Amino acid sequence: MAAVEIHGYAIVSDDDRIADAEGRMPDVLRNEVDWAYFQDGLDRSAVTVLGRLGHEANPNPRGRLRLVVSSSSAGLERRADGWWWNPQALAWSDAIRQVLPRGGQVAVPGGRRVFDLFLDIGYDAFHLSRAEGARIPEGVALFSRCDRGASAETILSEWGMEAGPRRVLDPSVPVSLVVWRRKTN
Repeated sequence: MAAVEIHGYAIVSDDDRIADAEGRMPDVLRNEVDWAYFQDGLDRSAVTVLGRLGHEANPNPRGRLRLVVSSSSAGLERRADGWWWNPQALAWSDAIRQVLPRGGQVAVPGGRRVFDLFLDIGYDAFHLSRAEGARIPEGVALFSRCDRGASAETILSEWGMEAGPRRVLDPSVPVSLVVWRRKTN
């Protein structure tokens, strides 16, 4: 199989939330500099993997290839709006071999179930932006374990990732970025 590199992308609050209690991205997580960084990452990717709700909530004006994670798929289906994949019915390795036969970079912008799923599949890099000073009480956590008190950083570390240097993307808020990469032995 051709090489595939998986990159996760998320901006979180200080309490590791990616959305409010209704599942919407609140204004405290919206930042133009982070958005530009994220869009550049999507532009470098051959396919974007996201959950059905994220797919339905976010238009695709650039016509990027999408792989939508959904239990409504029988396995892997090509639909007018992209590929639809049910991970309970078809293994990732089989799905991605069909979607990207020549390999390439995969962008994973979530939501939480998709972020959790790819912890098991294995990220090569996770681009973790943080809106510092922001909190979203009752919000949706980046990873399920964040609801039980584990930080995003702890979870990424436990899954074999290593933090790169912290960069301040936007000092006015501030929004910072740490790219976590798979540890090499």
